[in-house]
Amino acid sequence: MTLRFSVLASGSTGNAVYVETEEQRLLIDAGLSGKKMDELFQKINRDPKDLNGILVSHEHSDHIKGVGIFARKHKLPIYANEKTWKAMEGQLGTIATDQKFTFATGEVKAFGNIDVESFGVSHDAAEPMFFTFQHEGRKLVLATDMGYVSDRIKGTIDKADIFIFESNHDMNMLRMGRYPWSVKRRILSDVGHVSNEDAALALSDVIGDNTSRIYLAHLSLDNNMKDLARLSVEQVLKEQGMAIGEQFELYDTDPQNPTALAVV
Repeated sequence: MTLRFSVLASGSTGNAVYVETEEQRLLIDAGLSGKKMDELFQKINRDPKDLNGILVSHEHSDHIKGVGIFARKHKLPIYANEKTWKAMEGQLGTIATDQKFTFATGEVKAFGNIDVESFGVSHDAAEPMFFTFQHEGRKLVLATDMGYVSDRIKGTIDKADIFIFESNHDMNMLRMGRYPWSVKRRILSDVGHVSNEDAALALSDVIGDNTSRIYLAHLSLDNNMKDLARLSVEQVLKEQGMAIGEQFELYDTDPQNPTALAVV
């Protein structure tokens, strides 16, 4: 049996990730409309009705916009920690009691043959958390929406086979951009987002011998570009002595189109 995944959509306009084995199919966040979510599943040739649940990282709209309608339409259970439930409940619409489940921060929960570990991140939400997915010795990490990458997080995500990792903004684009200073300050703060350079520095501490792919995720629409993010991360990793293309590959993600289903 193999662990597979697709980054269905990633960016400041909406986020969703799909993870599967032959036995289990999970959706992490649904930050786009219900209609768009259905279209994304069609593009990877999967049926949302086969999902075993939706895991919610935090209550910001770019992560939960489609959660309520998608869960109702396809009769899916939703998993989130208690503070996230309280913060997002009013945004989801009516959710049946038998579709509501608690997944505590720091908990390891078995979804069939996938062990999912949640870990807290520093972000301006009620209790944001992201996830590692482990199956038969293989490890996939999903880590975005981090003001900074703490040593605790590094210990949790260390030496994964695949990283889906935040590379939100270019520092110069953000500083020179059109956002008001209050928004810039929030993004640059310890509860904001990780820059391209800081993403690369954090990755240099956690990449292991089995790491084969890194997906740069949650790029800002206004303050980053795919080529710039990739070149910035490549430069820092090379300075850290890492051989991109030999040890591992860097991949883009997109706010509208899924990555190809890939094996972890």
